[in-house]
Amino acid sequence: MTVAGAMRQYQVVGRKAGTDENPNPEAYRMIIFAPNPTVAKSKFWYFMRQFRKMKKTTGEILDCVEIIEKNSRTVKNYGIWLRYDSRSGTHNMYREYRDLKLTGAISQLYDEMAGRHRTRPRSIQIIRTATLGAGELKRPNGAQFAQA
Repeated sequence: MTVAGAMRQYQVVGRKAGTDENPNPEAYRMIIFAPNPTVAKSKFWYFMRQFRKMKKTTGEILDCVEIIEKNSRTVKNYGIWLRYDSRSGTHNMYREYRDLKLTGAISQLYDEMAGRHRTRPRSIQIIRTATLGAGELKRPNGAQFAQA
């Protein structure tokens, strides 16, 4: 996967295909950041293979919609927890960014990880994101804007 332009946020819902003994299997929902819906579906199946032992050939996508942020007029602080694979192993990391939208902060993350750590987009897994208040910031770079 290459990051061409801004990342987008997708909600992908999928499940194992129905069988005679289980006609209505459990559905799984994931929020995935990807440049387009095709890559979002591909990443969904990648994570389902890792976590639930379910492959694309034995499952089906029920829904794939883009999530658009409602209030994108004010600058917000975002905290992002991620895991990435480097040449020496797998690392967990926490980053903070300021942006108008969460997708803008994610795009900043991919650009910064490529520059500072030489990390490819395919080796980054976003674990969690959160909107942070001024008192919740941990890094001095973002805290300097909160004091102003």
